[in-house]
Amino acid sequence: MTIERRLARAEFTLSRDYPVPVERVWDAFATEQQKLAWWGAGNAIEPGEWAFDFRVGGRDIDEGTFHDGPVTRYEATYTDIVKHVRIVTTYDMWLDGAHMSTSIASLEFEQIDGATRFTHTEHGVFFDQFWADGPGRQKGSEGLLDALGDYLTAG
Repeated sequence: MTIERRLARAEFTLSRDYPVPVERVWDAFATEQQKLAWWGAGNAIEPGEWAFDFRVGGRDIDEGTFHDGPVTRYEATYTDIVKHVRIVTTYDMWLDGAHMSTSIASLEFEQIDGATRFTHTEHGVFFDQFWADGPGRQKGSEGLLDALGDYLTAG
């Protein structure tokens, strides 16, 4: 089977105001047990390989199999961390072993009136058969931010 070689770019910014202090939102990213509690596809996926190394130069890996079959893999490298201010990562995604995309994501934390304004900005490059997946990535990221909000307000 011949794969058509294509390339597409997508960019989006998502912002959420969470009714908790910056430190609480930060810890949801910076503490492994907290991140495990909200990150990912929840019950829709069977967990696989997991690695968590929250430091500049550290790598995170999250692999899992969706119940309808495909295997997804996320590998991120932390390129910049300023406590309670920002996290910047580069990350790659695979679907069933095929390299889907490479992205840079910036996560910003801002204290606002006892709450936190969280801003996720992403620039992605999508490869070959995945060239049109930019809108899906944004939808997936929106789902993660919703799961984060549920986690933060549940406890």
